[in-house]
Amino acid sequence: MRIARFVVDGDPLYGVVDGENVHVLAGDPFFQGIKTTGAVHPLDDVRLVAPIIPRSKVVGFGRTYSEHAKELGNEVPPEPLMFLKPNTSVVGHGEPVTLPAFSQEVSFEGELAVVIGRICKDVPAEKASDVIFGYTIANDLTARDAQRTDPQWARAKGFDGSCPLGPWIETELEDPDDVAITTRLNGEVRQDGSTKDMIWPVSELVARASEAFTLLPGDVIMTGTPAGVGLVNAGDIVEIELEGLGTLRSVFRR
Repeated sequence: MRIARFVVDGDPLYGVVDGENVHVLAGDPFFQGIKTTGAVHPLDDVRLVAPIIPRSKVVGFGRTYSEHAKELGNEVPPEPLMFLKPNTSVVGHGEPVTLPAFSQEVSFEGELAVVIGRICKDVPAEKASDVIFGYTIANDLTARDAQRTDPQWARAKGFDGSCPLGPWIETELEDPDDVAITTRLNGEVRQDGSTKDMIWPVSELVARASEAFTLLPGDVIMTGTPAGVGLVNAGDIVEIELEGLGTLRSVFRR
């Protein structure tokens, strides 16, 4: 099932995407369940926005693919490397991203993102599926120049617009540890990888995140990116396609 968040006549709504239509839900599915109202809109007639604005946080994981760590001259860490993005970093499918004035080296990173469905803490890896609401696509935009100079990554990875999510949440992904990831910059393939190449499985990353933080419904966990990242400039278009999830599109401006 694909859960979208969209705007019709200025009002934000949740809905279930079914083919070329979206069926309106009666409230927030994280707290009120999946209950349709009977109203239906053609998908082409609505404006998709970020499928979730996390209530508290986006938890990111870095260097979870050995080839990506290598391309940036980094060693693979012995433990998963964690960082946070604020919810003000989140933007939706197709929304313009304004590149920050403090950076001239913003890079795209296509990745699978996990959306948490209920409050949880210290979740064992074998129970991770019990707390997952679904999956979406993320672009972990990173200001590489700030990442090199700042001791912490808050500015480099947390600037406004640095976390495009969408286009919807898929609740029934067959195998999150075997999802093809393709990122295109202005139509040219730059990343061609798969979550099967991750050093740690998705369930282990959920467990590690819940070990560090209490996770709340709507929190997002970003699982890292394969090799092939690159810089974006004003006017560029980045499309991130994940098998079984669709395509997240972002446009950039100064």
